[in-house]
Amino acid sequence: MAHSTDAEHPVRQGVAAGTSIAAAVLLLVVGVLSILQGISAAASDDLLIVGTNDYIYKFNTSAWGWIHIIVGGIVVITAIGLMSGATWGRVAAIIIAAVSIVENFLWLPYYPAWSLLIIALDVVVIWAVTTWKPANAR
Repeated sequence: MAHSTDAEHPVRQGVAAGTSIAAAVLLLVVGVLSILQGISAAASDDLLIVGTNDYIYKFNTSAWGWIHIIVGGIVVITAIGLMSGATWGRVAAIIIAAVSIVENFLWLPYYPAWSLLIIALDVVVIWAVTTWKPANAR
C-alpha cells in the first residue's frame, strides 16, 4: 500500500495555507493588542483589577505590562516575517506562539478570558504553520 503524501491532500493544504495567512494576520493583531494591554498594565490603569494574593508567579502589573509589550513587539515582527513567507518567519511563528501560550498561562489569574482567547489563537497559529507545506519548500 502506498504511503499518502501531502500532495495527495490538496484540500488540506489549501485550508492550511489559508489558515497560515490568517495566522499571520492573527499574530499581527495579537501582537498589537498585547502591546496595548502591556501599556495599560504598565501604566497601572484601572482596567486591570488584580486580586491574586496567593499566586506563585506574582509580579506587579508594571512588570507584566513590560512583559506583554516586549512579547507583543516580537509577535508583530514575527507576523511580518510570516506574511513575507520567509522560512525564519514560520519557525519564529511557532516559537513565539509557544512563548505566548506560556505567557498567557501565567497571566490567567489576572485576565482569564483574554488569556484563554490568546492561548486558543496561538494553538490555531501553530497548527496552521506546521501543517502548511508551501510550494517553494518542496
